[in-house]
Amino acid sequence: MAKERERLPVAKAEDVEYSEELADGDDKKAQERAEAADRRAAGEQGE
Repeated sequence: MAKERERLPVAKAEDVEYSEELADGDDKKAQERAEAADRRAAGEQGE
């Protein structure tokens, strides 16, 4: 089984679906940080 694991691809970045219903406090903070980063990247000042 260990050899099988070695051959599996490892993703460095994955798209995941965000669910407000399932989100905990850490998820909500991460979502807020991501939105703030998107605003900064777009050249906006939204605080």
